[in-house]
Amino acid sequence: MSEPLPKLDASRLPPPVDVSDNTAALAAVRAVVERGPYTDEWSSLSRYSPPRWYEDAKFGIFVHWGVYSVPAFRNEWYPRTMYQAGRPEFEHHGRTHGPQSEFGYKDFIPSFTMGSFDPVEWAALFRRAGAQFVVPVAEHHDGFALYDTARSRWSAARMGPGRDVFGDLLRAVDDAWMVRGASSHRAEHWFFMNPGTRFDSDVRDPRWQDLYGPAQRDETAPSERFLEDWLLRCVEVVDRYRPQVFWFDWWIEQPAFEPYLRRFAAYFYNRAAEWGREVVINAKWGAFPAGSAVHDVERGTLRGTSATLWQNDTSVSRSSWCWVDSHDHKSADDLVAELADVVAKNGVLLLNVGPTPEGTIAAPERALLEQLGDWLTRNGEAVYGTRPWRVHGEGPTRAAAGSFADGTAAGYTGADVRFTRRRDAVGDYVYAILLAEPDGGTARVRAFGADSALLEQEVREVGVLGVDGPVEWRREPAELVVRLPARPAGAGGPVVKVFLEPDRAEDRWDPLHGPSPA
Repeated sequence: MSEPLPKLDASRLPPPVDVSDNTAALAAVRAVVERGPYTDEWSSLSRYSPPRWYEDAKFGIFVHWGVYSVPAFRNEWYPRTMYQAGRPEFEHHGRTHGPQSEFGYKDFIPSFTMGSFDPVEWAALFRRAGAQFVVPVAEHHDGFALYDTARSRWSAARMGPGRDVFGDLLRAVDDAWMVRGASSHRAEHWFFMNPGTRFDSDVRDPRWQDLYGPAQRDETAPSERFLEDWLLRCVEVVDRYRPQVFWFDWWIEQPAFEPYLRRFAAYFYNRAAEWGREVVINAKWGAFPAGSAVHDVERGTLRGTSATLWQNDTSVSRSSWCWVDSHDHKSADDLVAELADVVAKNGVLLLNVGPTPEGTIAAPERALLEQLGDWLTRNGEAVYGTRPWRVHGEGPTRAAAGSFADGTAAGYTGADVRFTRRRDAVGDYVYAILLAEPDGGTARVRAFGADSALLEQEVREVGVLGVDGPVEWRREPAELVVRLPARPAGAGGPVVKVFLEPDRAEDRWDPLHGPSPA
């Protein structure tokens, strides 16, 4: 057994919070819903449209941080699996920390210090990475809130770090001119800690029931009291922190959540109308009917371009969302290709990092964000504010689609391309984002060939992003051929920019020298 960690000192805990009477709080929620403009019916909520700022943003940062980062073993489900006999986490816990009856999950809290947490530095890193919005976890399945909640004593504001780390980060996000968000994984807490009820563990101890929660069987539907508490915790985050993105994990799919989801959506959208802000709800599968929120695909992509805006939430690591001691990190090339693929299919990428319990972003994850940011500095014109083109891509590689499809690298080549488009006051453009360096230093794009029916306007000029001045190119019947000039080294493939002949003479614009003289 390694050097033991300090255990939770029960004598120094704040007293439990009484949340048994929710009458007034629920009445306040109803009042906001009744004021409109949205009602809590799907027919009303389906009038929602994602905001322009979000459609243009394309890229945000997700942050999984919590007490589960202290054991740093396998993944963020350690709070559950450490109580499941036969699991590696169960055996590891016994060897490393002792029996679960003597050292339970609560006992990791004193070591979750965030002592080196610098929210301004985090926000600066996220901005250098190119993120336009930031979505920290407000509460994960373990029931320990990262925000300052009035509904529980088990929060980072009252123990562990002893500060509102969630709020501190969102204030830094504001100051860095990014958009603040929040995620809730509270729904899963209904059942999450139930393995600890099956043997002699601290989950059975009545003193800790307000942390370990209902710990009910997976098969049972949540009770009204739990659902009311879930709703009021979500409302609390909305009112206290005013996030413009609210992300939900999967268990809200349970039918019992349906009326509470409607109520929350109406509340959030109505409160946003009062603030004069446009907001987004992200949800997986079918919890929210089409048109009432933005569909989220976990660790995956779509087969083709979606007619409606969607989001891929994924991580820099294939093995875990939180900090662990043995990550299987993606490469920076993987991340660039993932971003390009999502954006080409009318999506938004929410990319996760997992800070250490001391409050730092580990060096490998910092490096990945910096490399992605360097690529976006050169090539962000092909990402931010773009829209899908007539086809999303071309190339020989058929990557897996659907949820949980990022378990292995796709193995893209320089012949794999993703397309985006832009039309603004000075011209029409189509971008070909190569997902790897092409062979021989030459980009070949079949969709831009002279015989292709995909380009409806003539090609006026061709450039390569990040390169000043003209490049050597020719348009053959089967493909556009571009000789790539020397470019700064870095992750990701090159981006070919095609300047299209404008539809109207007055829109003519010289791509290298500006507008034609009158």
